[in-house]
Amino acid sequence: MRKRTDHQWEIEKLDELRKLSVKPRLLMQSCCAVCNSWPLEYLYSIFDITVYYNNSNIYPESEYHLRLSELKTYVATFNTAKNTSIVIIEEPYDYERYNADFLSKRGFDKEGSNRCGMCYALRINQALAYADKHGFEYCTTVMTISRQKSADKINAIARRLATAYPHVNYFYSNFKKNKGIDFSVDTAKALGIYKQEYCGCEYSVHKKDFDV
Repeated sequence: MRKRTDHQWEIEKLDELRKLSVKPRLLMQSCCAVCNSWPLEYLYSIFDITVYYNNSNIYPESEYHLRLSELKTYVATFNTAKNTSIVIIEEPYDYERYNADFLSKRGFDKEGSNRCGMCYALRINQALAYADKHGFEYCTTVMTISRQKSADKINAIARRLATAYPHVNYFYSNFKKNKGIDFSVDTAKALGIYKQEYCGCEYSVHKKDFDV
């Protein structure tokens, strides 16, 4: 029997959740407004969503604040359009600690290898820990929408980390599906949302095209 893919799991899980009388609470780890647009559109009618912005990996600090500002503007626009009340939780920005503790030790890694996996894992684990502490039923990340990121790799990392948080259900996704990328691109153009040209890491600032 062929193994069920994460995308098939996602579709079946959504069908199951639509039958609930009360929306479960979902913590959605987010990196920017562009990547967040389709996941919000796709899931807001099913989950009570809180956006979680924990991106000390972003360099320089001005870029971090620019992406956060764009995200805040988009969520406010979304709330007005959809009559929702989604809030953003922001973790303190501490690039110096992130660089000293993690990134500097991965300076010689190739783009898309262990350095990127480490970055995904740190942010997903932090989101899971926050969701667990604050009673969220579900947790996910918008990162699977990116063309430069492997949904399978991200889901595998989340599956490993989620075992430490038995009270939180991880929502495995491939937000690239269902024309999610097209929606995010079209939305960014329509609303004039800033679309960054690199992932966020100091090592990727001058590398616009790479596979992860």
